[in-house]
Order: sequence, then C-alpha cells, then structure tokens
Amino acid sequence: MATRIFTDEELEGSQSFPAIGKDELIRYFTLTPADEAFLRKFRRAQNVLGAAVQLSALPWLGVVPDNVHAAPPAAVGRLARQLGLAVADLSGYGEREQTPHGPSAGDRRVSGVEAGEGHLAQGAG
Repeated sequence: MATRIFTDEELEGSQSFPAIGKDELIRYFTLTPADEAFLRKFRRAQNVLGAAVQLSALPWLGVVPDNVHAAPPAAVGRLARQLGLAVADLSGYGEREQTPHGPSAGDRRVSGVEAGEGHLAQGAG
C-alpha cells in the first residue's frame, strides 16, 4: 500500500510558483556565463528561455513546477533581458514540431537500406 508523504496543499504548492521578492529575483534569476553557455546550446528561443526558467527555479524552489509558463513575470523578464530574448518567447516553450516518421532518405543511404542494399536484403530469400 502506498503511503502519502505530502498533503494535497503541499503537492499543489510544489507545482506552482510563489510570489518572488527582489532579493530572490537577483539571487536565483541571474545567469552565470556557464549557465548562458549551456542555454545557448538550445536551437529555438522558446527552448532557451524555458530552460532558463527551469534552471533558475530549481535552486530557488527545490523543484521545477509543471507550468513553467506561470513563472513570475519579473523573473521571466530578467532572464529574457540577460539572454537578449523576448518575454513572449516563453509562450512557445514545450511545443515541438512534428518529428518525421522513419529515417530520412539520407539516413537510408548511409545505413545501406535503400534500394535493397545492406545485410537485411542480402540474407532475404
């Protein structure tokens, strides 16, 4: 039988962002050069900003709330300014483009699966 560790209120509180004070804003939402280098590895602006919110929220709250979009506007603004991004970029975070199904033509050529080549075609029959 499962034992509950947290009350409903505690669980709800761990999944949302509380109000933030100026000291917390400066302490937790100031990126280091290493933070910025890590974040710049993401290709899309919304992923850079969304990951920045998560990276900053974890040491502040001890968890990353489910709804990153609900982060305090002052915190998102501070991160966006440091990264040279628009606050609105966060709205696209968590959305992703459709992944193509199956390998691309280039992948098939490299792996030798195109035109009946490769070990699968040789052993068939």
